[in-house]
Amino acid sequence: MDLTAITLDCSDPLALAAFYQQATGLEWHEKSHREFAGLRGGDGLLIGFQRVAGYRAPRWPDQAVPQQIHLDFAVDDLDEAEARLLELGAVKPEYQPGGDRWRVLADPAGHPFCLTRRNKGA
Repeated sequence: MDLTAITLDCSDPLALAAFYQQATGLEWHEKSHREFAGLRGGDGLLIGFQRVAGYRAPRWPDQAVPQQIHLDFAVDDLDEAEARLLELGAVKPEYQPGGDRWRVLADPAGHPFCLTRRNKGA
């Protein structure tokens, strides 16, 4: 069994896909449109963004609207990656459980995601 796609609910698929495209450099899926947009990695994995009527953003760490899923991204420099993503529209929640090991940010649609230090020995 191969994982082929991960899809996030949101209110504006094109805007959220643009945020992640700028953050990751992944290629736009050729059939992206206002109801569903996607980005493809070199390994073929699709990250999709689908419009959901009445979308409610997660409120991490509060579970009133739970996160349900989050993505992790390995980076060389936590401070540099955080600054760049904040400029692109991410938000840094006050609660940061990772200390110096990882950072939690939220994308423009409210989905939390983590930045971790790249394992250079891998």
